[in-house]
Amino acid sequence: MDARKAEKRSLEQRIAELGPWFHNLRIQGLQTAPDHFLGDYPAFKWKGFQHVVPQDLTGKTVLDIGCNAGFYAMEMKRRGAEHVVGIDSDPHYLAQARFAAREEGLEIEFRELGVYDVAQLGQRFDLVLFMGVFYHLRHPLLALDLIREHVADDLLLFQSMQRGSRDLAKLEEDYPFSEWEIFNRADMPQLFFIEHRYAGDPTNWFIPNRAAVEALLRSAGFAIEAQPEPEVYLCRCR
Repeated sequence: MDARKAEKRSLEQRIAELGPWFHNLRIQGLQTAPDHFLGDYPAFKWKGFQHVVPQDLTGKTVLDIGCNAGFYAMEMKRRGAEHVVGIDSDPHYLAQARFAAREEGLEIEFRELGVYDVAQLGQRFDLVLFMGVFYHLRHPLLALDLIREHVADDLLLFQSMQRGSRDLAKLEEDYPFSEWEIFNRADMPQLFFIEHRYAGDPTNWFIPNRAAVEALLRSAGFAIEAQPEPEVYLCRCR
């Protein structure tokens, strides 16, 4: 076996040892999850909204909250971001992320922190990514408040699973205590609470409808600037 084949075999072995992978990364041409149940995830999702993220992030700081194996963090570094930090509460995912970034020659800082711990970072970021985390949280609005208060300085890229109506209610600023009917409308902002499991996952807690996502973002101090996909929003700090 020549050196190149031996190196490839060693890399394949390390990828297998770090499995299972939720991100299908390409590390020196090798895929980490080629049989992913969602397909080429998250690369195929990224293609649908990558155009709303600045192509040139030179000199910018980026925080990826719930970074998993680091797909988005690495994409931000490839766009020239000066300092990229990825945080996740799962050490398994962080081990994957550190390995992948190292193999790709990308300097990214990864830390074992949850979204409720962002104040510990002690800095603010030009761009914060908060992708696919919201509905896994028992305290989702608190998370958005902490992001706005402690780490988001300009842009927020946000994604959450949504269910229920896609319509947006035209709501008044206030309603009397006697008002009941508004709460029966499907287009009212709603968070659906999952007591047990959804899609077999016990960490799916609150799933919003579209109206709730947009109202929650505004309530936390973010102005929606673009919605390139139904579940993805680019927001700016107000």
